[in-house]
Amino acid sequence: MDIPVVYPFIGLCGTVLGIIGAALIIYGGFKAAIKVVLLGLSKPAFTYNQVRRDFTDKIVFGLEFLIAADILATLLSPSQQDLINLAVVVLIRTVMGYFLSKEAAEFNLQ
Repeated sequence: MDIPVVYPFIGLCGTVLGIIGAALIIYGGFKAAIKVVLLGLSKPAFTYNQVRRDFTDKIVFGLEFLIAADILATLLSPSQQDLINLAVVVLIRTVMGYFLSKEAAEFNLQ
């Protein structure tokens, strides 16, 4: 079933989700960098492990948005090569998310 009216909306949603995912990762990076500088200058109420955990959480959350954006982009042009690319990208991001989440859980134990 081909519904071309929905394609621009799907493309827009994919773009918005991609921007949100990238923005979350960039925000987390800037926030972590500022906190690391503050750690070097004074004794704030947070530790290096808390900064790493917060940054890891932002990366994992951002990756989930980027996966959703890739899935929507592939819906618009589902060639065999696009599906293979999507599978590889989702696999890599999922593995990264798993290990980052596992690392964040280890920070909670410390």
